[in-house]
Amino acid sequence: MSEPAVLYEVKDQIAQITLNRPDNRNSMTNDVLEGFANAIAQVRQDPEVRCVIITGSGSSFCAGADFRSQVQRGGGDRPMLPNERSFAMYQPFLSVLDIEVPVIGALNGHAVGGGLGLALVCDIRVANEDAKYGANFTKLGLHPGMATTYILPRLVGLPRAAELLLTGRIIEGRLAAEYGLANYAVPGDQVLDKSWELAREVASCAPIAVRMTKRSLYENVDYDAVTAAYHEAQAQSRTIETEDQTEGVAALLEKRKPVFHGR
Repeated sequence: MSEPAVLYEVKDQIAQITLNRPDNRNSMTNDVLEGFANAIAQVRQDPEVRCVIITGSGSSFCAGADFRSQVQRGGGDRPMLPNERSFAMYQPFLSVLDIEVPVIGALNGHAVGGGLGLALVCDIRVANEDAKYGANFTKLGLHPGMATTYILPRLVGLPRAAELLLTGRIIEGRLAAEYGLANYAVPGDQVLDKSWELAREVASCAPIAVRMTKRSLYENVDYDAVTAAYHEAQAQSRTIETEDQTEGVAALLEKRKPVFHGR
């Protein structure tokens, strides 16, 4: 039997969630998304957990959608509209926003597309200084998803967010920290240690005060990322219907430069 797609453990009142499909760059396959949703449910059911760390195994944190198998996610007991299928793909990762305690993203490796989205819904991020980070949606003929157009400007400012999103540019961890996308950029073998150091510092504080402070922090910046993600899903589902999206994904898989025609 293969290892679980997502690992979950608790130590010293700190929960660690690890995406565990390194051979597939921890991309958003059904087993990863379902395992992640289960891990979040465990966190929310454990009143002793004071901080959460999310990381990945191997050289990637999360590569986003698995374009060899899916761009959207279906299922359920009724047919789903295209925008609902797009939103359903991001829902497990968006459930991070329901966690009351602080969440630290230990970005051990590359985080691209929806993988960057997972990093963005964490409260604190520790990047690998040499890894690649970015929202490359427009390079694939896609509208961004996972509330990326909502959260990224709040982290790096509107001008830098515009540049990153409109070009689909990928940047290294050092620059991600300089921009404010990450709190820290450290060597890859130090990412998890630094994240645990921060988590222990958080866990040493009064838990009720920490949870209430986190709530106030986001309420005071008028934070509604889930609604933003749903609006993005409507636009993303339309771009999935275009010839440019077919070309963009084909070019990615064939490792060549795409040729877009605006249709």
